[in-house]
Amino acid sequence: MKRSDFHFDLPPDLIAQHPTPDRDGARLLVVDARTGIRTHHTIRDLPNLLPAGCICVPNDVRVRHARLFLRRAGGGAGEALLLRSLGGGVFEALVRPGARLKPGASAAVIDPVSSAELARIDVHGTLPEGLRTVRVHGKHGLDWDEIDRIGRLPLPPYIEHLADSDDETRYQTVFAAREGEAVAAPTAGLHFTPELIAALQARGCGWHPLRLHVGLGTFRPMTTERLEDHAMHEERFEIPGGTAAVLEPILLDRSRPVLCIGTTSLRTLEGAWDGNRLARKGSTRLFITPGYRLRTADHLLTNFHLPESTLFVLVSALLGLDLAQTAYAEAVREGYRFFSYGDAMLIQNARPRSESEF
Repeated sequence: MKRSDFHFDLPPDLIAQHPTPDRDGARLLVVDARTGIRTHHTIRDLPNLLPAGCICVPNDVRVRHARLFLRRAGGGAGEALLLRSLGGGVFEALVRPGARLKPGASAAVIDPVSSAELARIDVHGTLPEGLRTVRVHGKHGLDWDEIDRIGRLPLPPYIEHLADSDDETRYQTVFAAREGEAVAAPTAGLHFTPELIAALQARGCGWHPLRLHVGLGTFRPMTTERLEDHAMHEERFEIPGGTAAVLEPILLDRSRPVLCIGTTSLRTLEGAWDGNRLARKGSTRLFITPGYRLRTADHLLTNFHLPESTLFVLVSALLGLDLAQTAYAEAVREGYRFFSYGDAMLIQNARPRSESEF
């Protein structure tokens, strides 16, 4: 299939620039993958839309302040997005302008408002996919705690304002762990409140997190026309022993339905499951495209995604391209808000009921 098959028209005014006043106040389009039936709800309705006893699997990764604003030698502006720590103050990073920030270059890390110098950054080497290795020289250490002090939250490029105090709260899930080095939020999880989680648990739903360190693999745009030519960036995951202990027997005997809260949770489970057990640690480059059949999750909660993105391709794999396009066209007509701070979709019955359905 071609990237252009996954195009749809999206009015710019539907791109959410700010979250809803209440986390659980977003709208929710429910789509049944088997019947095609679509209904309209809110996130607060979720406990009544899931089967009793459903296992909920969120991604509890923390978004780091991984966006560094730079002043290059000579005064030009630049940026570095730190993707993961390699130890000793060295990070894998995406830098721009790449032509000016080659190995051997050095720049000041600055406050984007006051222009005060906060640290120094040196570009060390070149990695595949246009990435760099960089060393950050900070005043109070060289770990993520120091980066959190000097950097900004890396809001997606379609959000047009610089991260502010409201974003500090709302672009982080309420259940985010201290650990992690994500450069984007697992956005389906942003809708949850402690009260909503408690309501799910009161329905007998389990809450069993995993962690995918969200990087370029999830959000980097496709640049190739053929889907099979697109290479996903590698992203690391961890599945706690408690989560694996609950999920493994359920995945084997399909005794309880599984809801993945977000595409990152779905890609982690699918990449970690070998048919008998879940890997506790690893990495994935999994690109879920039409023709793929899920082996783990029955349902998916996800936000609305960009045209021609790997995430809309994933949605199309679960619904079929025609139904995905129909559902998204309905969301546009009904004024649903798109992307990270937008509304959500619940895809029901995405997994085949039996092996004969593969």
